[in-house]
Amino acid sequence: MTEQKSYTFTASTLPKNLSELKILPEAALDSPFKTAALTVAALCVYSYDAEAGKEMLYFLKGPAPLSNYEISFINDRFRDSKKVPFSYFDGARPENDYTPSTPYRLTITANPYSFPQEGRATLCLTSAGADSPRQIKLRLKPSEGKWYLEEQMILVGIRPPVSEDPWA
Repeated sequence: MTEQKSYTFTASTLPKNLSELKILPEAALDSPFKTAALTVAALCVYSYDAEAGKEMLYFLKGPAPLSNYEISFINDRFRDSKKVPFSYFDGARPENDYTPSTPYRLTITANPYSFPQEGRATLCLTSAGADSPRQIKLRLKPSEGKWYLEEQMILVGIRPPVSEDPWA
């Protein structure tokens, strides 16, 4: 079976809540790439509206609810910077405070190790503020044919935006 190598999510605006997320074609969750793209969008929302972001993440987690540990981890990551999820979009750079270009465009890629076993995927995203790609793990629920978020490892440190860098 030949696996997809990349997927580019494009939107004129990012969803602001679960209702808006659910009307996007990616909300079918019929590919791990689509679920990964919506995970980044949900984390962008979480950065300014934690409750709306949580609702979106609960949807993306499917049968494995968002744990208290995961919520605590996300809250902790956003204490440092709310810019991290935006840094994965095209046009976002430290020089422009990680402000993405519009339309919003995000590319998720696979590598030779992305599909270690049937029903599991580890996909990569590139941030303008990091030197190496970051990962999102997803899992297929075969009875539904939907891919759900298992674990995200994208809320890790990035270079500070120029506006926050005392050495810039």
